[in-house]
Amino acid sequence: MLFSSELLLKLKVSDWGYTEEVEPRSFDQYKDWVDQGHSDPLKYLEDHRMQARESLDSVLPGAKSAVVFLFNYHPEKIRLSHWLKKIKSPLKMASYIFGFEGRDYHDVVKERLETLAKSLKEDYPNLNYRVCLDIHPILERDLALRAGLGWFGKNSMLISREHGSFTIIGSLILDDSIPEGRMRTVDTDHCGQCRACIDACPTSAILEDKRQIVASKCISTFTIELFKDEVKAPRGMENGGGEIFGCDICQDICPWNKRPERLGLSASDEKSFAEKNNLILSTFLNRAPSETIEELSKLSNGAYKRMFKGTPLERTGRVGMLKNLKFWSS
Repeated sequence: MLFSSELLLKLKVSDWGYTEEVEPRSFDQYKDWVDQGHSDPLKYLEDHRMQARESLDSVLPGAKSAVVFLFNYHPEKIRLSHWLKKIKSPLKMASYIFGFEGRDYHDVVKERLETLAKSLKEDYPNLNYRVCLDIHPILERDLALRAGLGWFGKNSMLISREHGSFTIIGSLILDDSIPEGRMRTVDTDHCGQCRACIDACPTSAILEDKRQIVASKCISTFTIELFKDEVKAPRGMENGGGEIFGCDICQDICPWNKRPERLGLSASDEKSFAEKNNLILSTFLNRAPSETIEELSKLSNGAYKRMFKGTPLERTGRVGMLKNLKFWSS
């Protein structure tokens, strides 16, 4: 076996696959999405990095293959849902924030991928690699599709039959093929006639016929990517559930995210969950929103950044978080 079961368990890899397709299957759809203006205001998806996503050569010249991993945070999702009900919080945050011990998942997953690469090089010492996540110019969901790890749901998320969509994708791009790489059949669509995610989205952000998101209508775009306080929220957001950072609505309603629970996936330990995520929970969810607004209003931008350094909330910044909180308190 290419990776030992002990290593995969230790690094919390829920699944992995291998592909020798270096060009994405959905690049034309991606380009059309940008050309239609549906990527706006996410400019980093429209500039020179768009063309770079057409081949893995952009991240590793001479790329021949990739090993793709799914890192599951569904247990923390279950715990977060229980926690919010317990404290009767009027606000919500995307569950991936809590899936990696309160740290930014980019940092955690990068460390895990480096460990996996080290293991790989023990068998293939001459192999060169590049660690890749969603911050790199690749179409990471398409790469996972090519590796046989799932399909594109109608909400554009990668969905795994076994693990649902509460996963983070991480990859090792390689400059050679691996004889032991397990080539899987690319999964077919298993959404059928289901419209649950489309009907649940309060801002009508999902383009059903294209399996794409209109970024300007997405609650996650507004709460994570837009930092200025004068930015207008997408129409219909008031019908959401109090989202102040990210949004899980289209994933919460997906039947494929019920399957892991039916198969016996249990919530993470409550005490451990609370301890590892105490800063974010106590600041944003375990008290009245007015108290958080008052505290953040008194903080400097620098103090906020130091306070949340190394967490997902560092990205949006103090002004962005105040914008999100004030939306639900106005």
